[in-house]
Amino acid sequence: MNDATVIVINHHGMGQAEPELSHKLVKTFLNILDLDDRLPRAICFYADGVKLAVAGSPVLEELESLAGKGVALIVCTTCLNHFGMLEELAAGTAGSMKEIVEAQDAAAKVITL
Repeated sequence: MNDATVIVINHHGMGQAEPELSHKLVKTFLNILDLDDRLPRAICFYADGVKLAVAGSPVLEELESLAGKGVALIVCTTCLNHFGMLEELAAGTAGSMKEIVEAQDAAAKVITL
């Protein structure tokens, strides 16, 4: 991947598996991006995906490391408000759907997990 790539996470984990496996998969995926410096331009979170960017998430360490390397983490404000989690946001910034669309539009490639 490169800075022309945007990743979309719209599930509370990766794939349609039981939570333990789904969390393990997304943690491994994000860790590989980080360790191999396969850094996307942005990771966009919406729907249940926003739950990965709040306090207690099993992938906060990976997200914080990616953000520290310049990856934009855009977390849907509407979704955070829907789940009552806006105050719990722990990684990335709350953003509008317009920001998510702009990030995807500017990307050469969008990968949805």
